[in-house]
Amino acid sequence: MLRGKRILLGISGSIAAYKSIILVRELVKEGAEVQVICTKAALDFVTPITLATLSKRPVFSEFIKSRESGEWTNHVALGKWADLLIIAPMSANTLSKLVSGNCDNLLIATYLSADCPIYVAPAMDLDMYKHWTTTRNLNLLQERSVNVIESEDGELASGLVGKGRMAEPETLLSTIKRHFEVDSRIAGKHLIVTAGPTFEKIDPVRFIGNYSSGKMGFAIAEIAEQYGAVVTLITGPTSLSLNSDSINRIDIESAEEMFEAVKKEYDNCDAVIMSAAVADYRPKVRYSSKLKKADRAIDAIELEDTQDILKWLGSNKNQQKLIGFALETDNELANAQKKLENKNLDMLVMNSLNDKGAGFGTDTNKVTFIFPESNVTHELKSKKEVAKDIIDALETII
Repeated sequence: MLRGKRILLGISGSIAAYKSIILVRELVKEGAEVQVICTKAALDFVTPITLATLSKRPVFSEFIKSRESGEWTNHVALGKWADLLIIAPMSANTLSKLVSGNCDNLLIATYLSADCPIYVAPAMDLDMYKHWTTTRNLNLLQERSVNVIESEDGELASGLVGKGRMAEPETLLSTIKRHFEVDSRIAGKHLIVTAGPTFEKIDPVRFIGNYSSGKMGFAIAEIAEQYGAVVTLITGPTSLSLNSDSINRIDIESAEEMFEAVKKEYDNCDAVIMSAAVADYRPKVRYSSKLKKADRAIDAIELEDTQDILKWLGSNKNQQKLIGFALETDNELANAQKKLENKNLDMLVMNSLNDKGAGFGTDTNKVTFIFPESNVTHELKSKKEVAKDIIDALETII
């Protein structure tokens, strides 16, 4: 359930910090990627070398890594990286800063930059926990959609007995796992996603291709896997890597190889999302040796059509749902609607090279969903957010 999930663990100054060491170990055992951020006060209770060894990542605690080189810790990137931020333990001091936005350390700066779900696990002595300021601050956090994991009753560091103990690591782990429990219509469904370009060989060193990076398809595959789908990703040449070992990745090079790979999986799948930029043409003759400049063949390369994979899928679909992509430059909506009908699609994702921030190679996209009876245009978003919109739409279609 946690495999490939990115967890930011913030540790503030509390004797309960020792429990966070156990939490790091358990999260890593579950397959999560864990990045630890400590306040300076937290380092009085736990050591970076212990946390770094268990998390397999360096521990961050300072804005500036090296004053000589100017190297700094990018708190914004950390906030965007995470699928979930949990602050455990959360001291009274850190609680106050979370509420006020008093950004005087790396943990608070990362909290203010995070756009993922946030959990906090309070840890403080009995009278501090019962104080009206603590009660008010916890209520304010909850009003702002921060999830509070309640403290437990028990013996406290002062010797008092009562509420204020941070929840045990087992409780924190089960809370995080519950957060990622799948409640989706595509859970257990077999989904094929295609990504990237295809390369059509001219000779051993040259090819016909396009600028597709594969980022959109990879984002779709990873979001679908998070929704509980069984995902097969068929990708053309790309430098991208997956964040999950659960996705079945098949690497191909040409349109013909992609067609054969998709066809092999098609009968047993529930849906296909064809986000790959498949070449429409290939050289009629592929030369086994490198063509020289003096060779007349290089001046006139005869082309032939590649297999129209989307057309074949639409003509041969039974129970499968089929989503295609169209990158347009002129008459966008009319061309996209025609493609939806001609290829028997359930939905088409259209984007235009005329929209800034959309298209090949970018980290963002602006798309319009074309359905048989309606169109829905989305604003410019990250490709990860667009991928989520596409999977949400697939849930509705299914």
